[in-house]
Amino acid sequence: MATETAERWQPNWAVHPGEILAEALEERAMSQAELARRMDRPVKTVNEIVKGRSAITPDTAIQLEFVLGIPSRLWNNLQRDYWEAEARLQELQRLEREAAWVDGFPVNQMIERGWLPPASSKVETMGHLLRFFAVSGPSAWERQWATTQAAFRRSPAFAPSPQAVSAWLRQGEIKAVNIASAQFDVAKLRAALPAIRALVTLDPMAFMQDLVEILAESGVALIMTPELPGTHLSGAARWITPTKALVQLSLRHRSEDQFWFALFHELGHLLRSGPRSAFLDTPGADQLQGPDEDAADRFARNQLISQADFDRIHQAGQFGRDAVERWATELGLTPGIVVGRLQHEGLIHPPQLNYMKRRWDWGDRPRASRSR
Repeated sequence: MATETAERWQPNWAVHPGEILAEALEERAMSQAELARRMDRPVKTVNEIVKGRSAITPDTAIQLEFVLGIPSRLWNNLQRDYWEAEARLQELQRLEREAAWVDGFPVNQMIERGWLPPASSKVETMGHLLRFFAVSGPSAWERQWATTQAAFRRSPAFAPSPQAVSAWLRQGEIKAVNIASAQFDVAKLRAALPAIRALVTLDPMAFMQDLVEILAESGVALIMTPELPGTHLSGAARWITPTKALVQLSLRHRSEDQFWFALFHELGHLLRSGPRSAFLDTPGADQLQGPDEDAADRFARNQLISQADFDRIHQAGQFGRDAVERWATELGLTPGIVVGRLQHEGLIHPPQLNYMKRRWDWGDRPRASRSR
């Protein structure tokens, strides 16, 4: 802990090496003029260094080593440390001027989730945010986020809070680094779909690790990220490298049918698009959907219940509890997934048979973020 504190601590002052040189001269009862003669340098040069107006260059450091017996590396290190301290002071002043930038982010929630460390000041919080986003300042965040926003232009998800959405997306990227995966392979991902669907009858504790590993073998990192206020997202799909895809789901999915639909929806995006594409998905935005979202919806529905199977259910005209259980058994699903499809298609009202759906409490630490 002491080492960590020392590494984080930064002084708010800078000591010019000229002050150390003045002390060395005083200890030796040597004047600046004498030092200048011994170094064969103008007195003005020595005086400028002592007053902190000029830097100690590497050749000057070597001369000081000959004359004063103090190693040149010490003078070089003192000068380097001074320049760094000066730069940090200037940066601190800049951060103080731009500290209001912090107010746009859900900082408290990010700290609660462990995404940011606690801070004692707004400027310190700003530093944590910059490290979190891996940017040098608010203007750099604006430029980076503008690029990200352009990549996600198909989605209406930016209206609530770009800051919250960007934080949610960034957390997914950070966690995805810890998931080892093969190179993305469309054929492997398609071949893995039956194995993924076979997991739908299990609880998250039983299926999550297998699901993460199956997707990783196809080049897809699966991350479950708690949603932040102002995001209102169900999920996102994108490439974090040209050969590694990321599917990121929020913890809105308390109901099993919502979870599996959202997962297959994002996989549908990856199977249809190339490495430059990115998708954000917002629940209840059907009126804003385009061809990409419609196609991903159809893909997700058909992965769970094919159109042919749904037509058979529809034609049978029986949508009560017993019928739902029979269809679930026949199709290798849970009753809750069948209920969700019936509700979506308007064959039963949304509250009807909701008790047949399993609801999951994901908690604050999603299991999908485990590294293999």
